[in-house]
Amino acid sequence: MIFLSVGTQEPFDRLAKAVDDWAATHDEPVFGQLGAMKPESYRPAHFEWCEYLSAGDYLARLQESRALVAHVGMGSIITALTHGKPLVMLARRASLGEHRNEHQLATAGRFRGRPGLHIAADEGDVGARLDAVLAGAGDAEGEGGLPPHAAPELVAAIRDFLHGTA
Repeated sequence: MIFLSVGTQEPFDRLAKAVDDWAATHDEPVFGQLGAMKPESYRPAHFEWCEYLSAGDYLARLQESRALVAHVGMGSIITALTHGKPLVMLARRASLGEHRNEHQLATAGRFRGRPGLHIAADEGDVGARLDAVLAGAGDAEGEGGLPPHAAPELVAAIRDFLHGTA
């Protein structure tokens, strides 16, 4: 099962539609948490979805999934890391009215190339990233799953920052 989570504050129609298009041509089940829907929000036709899940239901869906698909948010990255799930991400774009600024593009750039993190260039790339993850194929985003610990460089940078030596 593929678990799509776009957060709880705003829908992310571009990502929901990309996953729905992929689901229409694949046998892999998909479940989506799509957040606060607006009357004009996209409603997927090829997978089961809801606006909100309880914390327990969210965790259960995540644990049974083969991969997580989400926006490029730190919560998504930390969740995937914590649970060892490959993560396919698409950045929300302020230029498309999906966010207040382009910080998700910056986050995507910072995490590009990390093992287990698969960043779609645009909505047309989401399906290809999902296919690669399900095939177990490594790609430019890194081989295998997410490591269970932070990279030594990150730990050192945080330590330096906390001690005022950065």
